[in-house]
Amino acid sequence: MNVLIIEDEKPAARRLSRLLSELEIEVSTMLHSVEEAIIWFQENSHPDLIFLDIQLSDGLSFEIFDVIEVKSAIIFTTAYDEYALQAFKLNSIDYLLKPIDEEELESAVKKYRNFKPENQKIPIDFEDIKKLLVNPLEREFKKRFTARVGQHLKIINADEVECFYSENKGTYAATSDGRNYLLDTTLEQLEEELEPQAFFRVSRKFYVNINHIKDIISYTNSRLNIKLNHFDEHEVIVSRERVRDFKLWLE
Repeated sequence: MNVLIIEDEKPAARRLSRLLSELEIEVSTMLHSVEEAIIWFQENSHPDLIFLDIQLSDGLSFEIFDVIEVKSAIIFTTAYDEYALQAFKLNSIDYLLKPIDEEELESAVKKYRNFKPENQKIPIDFEDIKKLLVNPLEREFKKRFTARVGQHLKIINADEVECFYSENKGTYAATSDGRNYLLDTTLEQLEEELEPQAFFRVSRKFYVNINHIKDIISYTNSRLNIKLNHFDEHEVIVSRERVRDFKLWLE
């Protein structure tokens, strides 16, 4: 398998290369900018598979495809976990959220090997994805949710929600009045509906609202413990792999 990494953060590129070597996949080339990638594609045979970072130091990596018709399969690597995931699912072999998890990487590689495209362009609509990435703040995010309470429907404003969490296969909204409401949705669906500047998925179980964070405390194994204004039924822990992005989100 001929594999190419396009990633502007060299430590991240080296780490991904090392993880791939553990899967017995050797990376032939690592590129770090749009300009470098365009020159490389003009002078070399295209690889079987590209691990493609969305945001490079000199622009969005999609600019490469404005110049070069790439026929390789693509696995996106991205920090855009709050939006555009559906576009990645529909338009690529797979996507990986940074920092890349070893098990998720192995799963993506298996997906590629099962797909095995041969000498054909993968039908990726870059324009659709660019619309979601370039101006994410212009998107309309969900402002209200409804929950059934007995025979009644309760209207819940998104800014009143301290956190969304999953428990016993259900998804709940914990509000600033200390109530918890069962919603007819999943955390995965919420990824596309919540305002990314206000809400962050700190773990597989929790989404938190930045406006309701009371305190952030260091926790074991380089994790963080979030204290919300009212919600205290469960510990809200930022998973180790999300700590870096969480700190960037806070800024």
